[in-house]
Amino acid sequence: MSTQLFNNQVAIVTGAGQGIGFEIAKQLAVKGAGVILNDADADLASQAAKTIRGLGGECIAFGGDASQSEIIDGMVEEAVSCFGKLTIAVANAGITLFGDFFEYPKENLQKVLEVNLMGSFLLTQAAARQIRSQKSGGRILLMSSVVGHQSHQFLGAYAMTKAGLEMLAKNLVLELSPHGITINAVAPGATLTERTLATDPTYPKTWSSITPMGRPAICEDIANAALFLLSPHSGHITGQSLIVDGGWTSVSPLPDLSNLDV
Repeated sequence: MSTQLFNNQVAIVTGAGQGIGFEIAKQLAVKGAGVILNDADADLASQAAKTIRGLGGECIAFGGDASQSEIIDGMVEEAVSCFGKLTIAVANAGITLFGDFFEYPKENLQKVLEVNLMGSFLLTQAAARQIRSQKSGGRILLMSSVVGHQSHQFLGAYAMTKAGLEMLAKNLVLELSPHGITINAVAPGATLTERTLATDPTYPKTWSSITPMGRPAICEDIANAALFLLSPHSGHITGQSLIVDGGWTSVSPLPDLSNLDV
């Protein structure tokens, strides 16, 4: 894609202190967009934004829990205050809490629902309202998962939220399209991030052995798909979910979860 592809665009990316969210924010910024980079860890957000500015991108850190309406409203206000508008929103913030369905704690369910579903819904709503008021058109991207398509043990609550996000993208086509706003979802498969590597040192070996392409994704794989759906090249694509998983959902072998503490 052209290095100037996102000139005059302004984006919010949540959960972007590291991993996939950081890579999306970085690529948007170095390709010309002004970016509001959010993370629940304010220090991590500040460091990530500093790194992106060091690469020549325009990036402002905004710490806070992206499931909270006051944080979401604050990010939209910050985008307009600093850059004059908002044209792109990426609802990347999410949490994964494994657990046996029969023993799954109510407080874990509440947290997964709040961050993955409520936060994404509220960001979509706030961003769409701003974009509608500008009469400029825009792009909204939700972050789903392959487990929104295929069963994965101990991830019932998480999978439910990710499937819900894909239905949200499909359903909102009716209300967003008249305002020139596209909404899509990316569904990553196993991806090498700071979090997955810290959680399971055997993660690369395990997922390389059960992924048809022979390796898990890296953050750039997911970000490249995201940037396509956020770019002018995807103007007639909306309500869709793009799986990026090296073929895993075609065969769906489960990893060994015998060592997982649930």
